[in-house]
Amino acid sequence: MNVVLTREAGKNDPLLAWLPPEAAVTEVPLTTTTYYELDIVRTALDESPGHGTYHSLVVTSVRSADYVEMALRASAPDVEVFSVGPTTANALGNHDVRVHQQSEGSSASLAPHIARGPVLLLGARSMREELGAELRAKGLEVVAIACYETVGAQLDQSEIETLRHADVLFVGAPSAWAVARENVAPDTWVVVPGASTGAVVRVDHRRVIEGWGPQLRTRLAELTI
Repeated sequence: MNVVLTREAGKNDPLLAWLPPEAAVTEVPLTTTTYYELDIVRTALDESPGHGTYHSLVVTSVRSADYVEMALRASAPDVEVFSVGPTTANALGNHDVRVHQQSEGSSASLAPHIARGPVLLLGARSMREELGAELRAKGLEVVAIACYETVGAQLDQSEIETLRHADVLFVGAPSAWAVARENVAPDTWVVVPGASTGAVVRVDHRRVIEGWGPQLRTRLAELTI
């Protein structure tokens, strides 16, 4: 079984423990992330129109978790925290942040659960538009604050061939799938952390496994390759 891990350098170690022992593993990072300095994000929060009054905080990615404490300080005391996906929820738990609701599918699935504004969206420079659009349609004020920027990698021919010959490919975010999708064979199994990324991958690919965790060792061992 050829397994390709595509997170950035140093981020794949937890995934290795979930693989069958016979797996042949290759790493092909598909994205590079630049994290904004804390002071830059703090200033953006301080100068945002809803500073001190945000009643709903949506953390859209695990990459945003390290900024959540300053986002909470910029919010109302009774702010409710929402998470896009279980991986993000787990990261917030590591920061002792209680998650009011996590998305079961795409980020837009949170919209029915968010009733109080202003709403603060914390995430990438280029966030998906669906959730913000649905919240604004409900009459809620929405402010987006970026704390990182993710750029797709330029793959060389060797890396492209590695993707094409993967039996199992781990894809952690839509930005990574955007780089990989043209070079993924139809019979490759694509493993994603949750339903949000899964929904994006399924637009182009039929073999998708949702959910990262120890259960993958058994699930992958049972695959027909």
